[in-house]
Amino acid sequence: MASRLKVAVAGANGETGQSIMDALLANSEQFEVFALARPASVNKPVLSAFSARGAIVKSVDFSATDALVVALTGMHVVISCLTMLHHKEQMALIEASSQAKVQRYVPSFFGPACPPRGVMKVREAKEDMLDRIKLLYLPYTVIDVGWWCQLSLPPLPSGRIQTKVEYALNEIMGDGEAPFAIVDKRDIGKYVARIIADPRTLNRMVFAYGEVWTQNHILDTLEEKSDERVVRQSLSKDDMENIISDAYKILATNPTDLEALSQVALTQYKYSIGIRGDNTPEHAKVNDFYKRDVGRGG
Repeated sequence: MASRLKVAVAGANGETGQSIMDALLANSEQFEVFALARPASVNKPVLSAFSARGAIVKSVDFSATDALVVALTGMHVVISCLTMLHHKEQMALIEASSQAKVQRYVPSFFGPACPPRGVMKVREAKEDMLDRIKLLYLPYTVIDVGWWCQLSLPPLPSGRIQTKVEYALNEIMGDGEAPFAIVDKRDIGKYVARIIADPRTLNRMVFAYGEVWTQNHILDTLEEKSDERVVRQSLSKDDMENIISDAYKILATNPTDLEALSQVALTQYKYSIGIRGDNTPEHAKVNDFYKRDVGRGG
């Protein structure tokens, strides 16, 4: 039997991290799986469950570079599922992966297709990480996955569907006719497992998605299948621009205001998806700023 890929996942207890861990652990013949966790998190139930399925949970201090290098030495692949609230930890993971001579690093992108600069501040921060990866000549694969279908469904009057309201696309963005790629979060790990095992994806950007729908199509289908009427609220281009502008005014005096930062991030996502129409396989494939592989899940 061929030797297994040693894969370390940072942020394994998050939504994306859990999807990736599930897929890797389901293929124990191909992957030897490690979960990197802070000392305070190693005993969390989700990590204990992964351990029971064969994962090796490593306690790491992301601020201790030397110890982090030791923990990563021998890993074929390191996958970061840390959030942008952990920028320092992500940069430390990149530096340590380079020093440990990791063969492939997957940074924490896992979002909609978007130009690298000038559209979303969150994307720009991710591209800053990629710049550092390239500067270090650290082999990489960037994976974008579209927008979660779980966040594309508004709540039904009956309460049968519940979503994370703070992230869900509950308003009609523009006229609701912009197509955008969506993905089931449960499938993200399956795509990642295929991508990291494929030598053709090394030093490439890959866009993995399930379907391409418009908001109006989603809502029409939801109403048809549920036999319920969805309350449709509109969010125009001007509305979004005003929300972003007002949030930036707050950040000008208080750069760490979490509510304003969240308003900018989420509204810029909506603007990119619903107004600009960035999140499509055509844009991901055609535009020179991507130079990426595009693959529909199947």
